[in-house]
Order: sequence, then C-alpha cells, then structure tokens
Amino acid sequence: MTSEARKTSETDIKLSLNLRGTGKYNFDTEIPFFDHMLSHISKHGQIDMDVWLRGDIGIDCHHSVEDTAILLGSTIHKQLGDKAGINRYGHFTIPMDEVLTTVAVDLGGRFYFKYTGPKLEGKFGIYDAELSLEFLQKFALNAKMNLHVVVHYGENRHHIHESIFKGLGRALRQAIAYDENARGVIPSTKGVLE
Repeated sequence: MTSEARKTSETDIKLSLNLRGTGKYNFDTEIPFFDHMLSHISKHGQIDMDVWLRGDIGIDCHHSVEDTAILLGSTIHKQLGDKAGINRYGHFTIPMDEVLTTVAVDLGGRFYFKYTGPKLEGKFGIYDAELSLEFLQKFALNAKMNLHVVVHYGENRHHIHESIFKGLGRALRQAIAYDENARGVIPSTKGVLE
C-alpha cells in the first residue's frame, strides 16, 4: 500500500493505494456521492484504496474532486513504474439496467480523454454531475493514459454515473493485470512506456 498526499490552499488529501488488492476501500471525503463513485473504481478494479479529503466544499466540490483525481492518477502512474509485463490496454462494456456504457483505457504514457454520451448535469446531493467529467479528465491526464468513455444509451442519471465508474474500474483491472505470456516485457514496440 503506497501512501501519498496533496495539500493546497483549497484541499488537503491523503491517499493510500494498492493496485494489486482485493477491492477494499475506505473513503472520507465529506461528499457522499463522490465516495460512492470512488467505491466502484476500487471494488470493480480490485484496487485497495483509502481516501481522506477535506476541501472548500462550502464553495462547491470542484477543487475537492479535481485534486483527488490529480492525486489518484499520479499515484497510479507512479505505482505502475516501467509497466513491464502489464496488459497496458483494458476495456469493458457494462450494462446498468437501461444504460449501456463502454470504457476503454491505454496506459501507454500519453494523455487523451474523450467522453461521448448524454450531457452530465444536475446534482447528487452537493455533487454537481458535470464534476464526473472533470474527475475523468484530470485522472487520465495525471495517470498519463488514454481514456475513452461512451455511454451508448440510457436515461437514469445515477445509473449513467455508476456505469461509468464501474466500467472504469473494470477496464483498469484488465489493463494493470500481468500478461502471463509477457512477464517483464514492456508492452510497446518502442521498448519503453513513459
């Protein structure tokens, strides 16, 4: 379990992470819906994760969500090291009742984020729905990964969000898993992944 921290004038975050875990988690962000979404990444990614967060949520939740994404992404990138032996790529299509979502990732060291689907709007308690896109973008940027999210169809806002975060966990689980046929091999013809 690696522990990292990030402290600014807007947020104070402590994160513990084990990419080779079993999906155990403990969250204390003071943003219940955000805790709920993070739990999906942890459980479905089999990533052990503890997050303690205090932020300027009296203003809104933007800085808290954004800074958590920055810290989580950079910690994952750091834990993966040279990425020798991992699958590198992962994708998962997840049904969530009436919603169907695909999430695809490439841990190749370059950033790209694309979301295709219904506009994320409204609120879940104090959490603004559009913050999910902010989280995903900053997470992908700091993990140095390609992240593509496609919500093919669906109507229930909660189900849409759950499908995205569950799909992300499953895609990450596949990408960070070791390829038994390529132990110790960098998954790139260049011989290096940043």
